[in-house]
Amino acid sequence: MTTTAAPTRSYGRAPDDLRPTKIDPGFVKPAAGSALITQGETRVICTASVQESVPRWMAGQGRGWVTAEYGMLPASTGERKARDISKGRLDGRSVEIQRLIGRSIRGVIDFGALGERTVYLDCDVLTADGGTRCASITGAFVALDLAIRRLLKEEKIERTPLTGSVAAISCGIVGGVPLLDLDYAEDSTAEVDANVVMTGEGGLIEVQATAERTPLSRAHLDELLALAAGGIEHLRAVQAQAVM
Repeated sequence: MTTTAAPTRSYGRAPDDLRPTKIDPGFVKPAAGSALITQGETRVICTASVQESVPRWMAGQGRGWVTAEYGMLPASTGERKARDISKGRLDGRSVEIQRLIGRSIRGVIDFGALGERTVYLDCDVLTADGGTRCASITGAFVALDLAIRRLLKEEKIERTPLTGSVAAISCGIVGGVPLLDLDYAEDSTAEVDANVVMTGEGGLIEVQATAERTPLSRAHLDELLALAAGGIEHLRAVQAQAVM
């Protein structure tokens, strides 16, 4: 794979730059925790709802559960996307993404400390310009953190069940150049694209990488993971600012 000059990117970014990113906490007032995450033109509303029960298969174990749902609003991509309810089922992509969100967040949860309650994380994409699953994970963690803080304040739990933080970022190789935080134009032409989920301490939770035309070398994978680690360090700072 031949490395060439870095392509011109949205917002005049360097290869290792994120799109302008911000998280607005408390965006949905009735929710136990909520956040609007904006990364460039991608915007996702994330909410955390607490239910004082667990699925039947977990009842009586003294442990809680965290699960996620994901969906894209009809006009989120410009061309109307039919709601899943109109088709009578979730599409395969939505199912795969919400499972990823749930797995990612559960990687930093002590279910015993949560007690027998369920936290539902709902991620609804307002506008999509690449990286919606990663933005959903990053925003969902903030919504969960805020919900946990409410449970502590209300003395419903004795200690935080959060064992760390988690965030996610996309990266890939476009025109032979490794890039961080792909927008749709970059993602749609990438030779390699990856989604990386990491803890705030640098531990890998999940890596999804696909080579579209050229096999991914170990050296390029290492370079992409290094890019992702730098991006997630920045996202962690944005998350921390949102819950202050």
